[in-house]
Amino acid sequence: MTFTARRIAVLTGALALAALVSGPIHAAPSAADQAVASYIKQQDADAAATRDQYVANNLPRLLEDPASPVIGNPNAPVWIVEFFDYDCPYCKAVEPRLEALLRADKNVKLVVKEFPILVPQSMTAARIGLAAAKQGKYRAYHDALMLYRGPLDDQAIQDAARTAHLDMVRVKADMNSPDVTNELLANFNTARALRLFQTPSFIVAGHILTGESAAIDFPKLVASARGK
Repeated sequence: MTFTARRIAVLTGALALAALVSGPIHAAPSAADQAVASYIKQQDADAAATRDQYVANNLPRLLEDPASPVIGNPNAPVWIVEFFDYDCPYCKAVEPRLEALLRADKNVKLVVKEFPILVPQSMTAARIGLAAAKQGKYRAYHDALMLYRGPLDDQAIQDAARTAHLDMVRVKADMNSPDVTNELLANFNTARALRLFQTPSFIVAGHILTGESAAIDFPKLVASARGK
């Protein structure tokens, strides 16, 4: 059930309960239901417009932050921003489609925003990922963890670090550095401003995309972005 559907269900339930308390009820309050649904739909439309405006106003910070790793052609004119968590199975499920897009279209780049929100190990994995970027080995580490299946744990993180041939002495120094911490804080603040509460979340062609990532048609969205 989507976040909007849950809100409708809760509010509709409250209306039904109020009617039961005041007296017998023989039919669902359809007019009230419609009013609630219309109100929430308008709220969501207003929120979407606000989020899109935030994206438009903050493109340099979203796209040109040197601490945010880029996968694909860094000079590509068309971009996709992804907020992800290494423990997220939906992020891993959509990864092959993103990889296929980047292989097929060299004029698209993926800007990845570490967004560790699921388990404590997510933060460790994200910090090591940003530390790996300092060694020029982000992609190897990222791919190793995205290919891993199962709950994220310390062993999986260590194995990915070994696969990427990271200098672990340097990693331990870099992963807690101020710039890594600041990048993570910036990602959390941006996600909060955009009302992103789940992974993966995408920005494509200036619009926010969340929910069922399997339903996202990336080639179509990229073509739309080129048309602007």
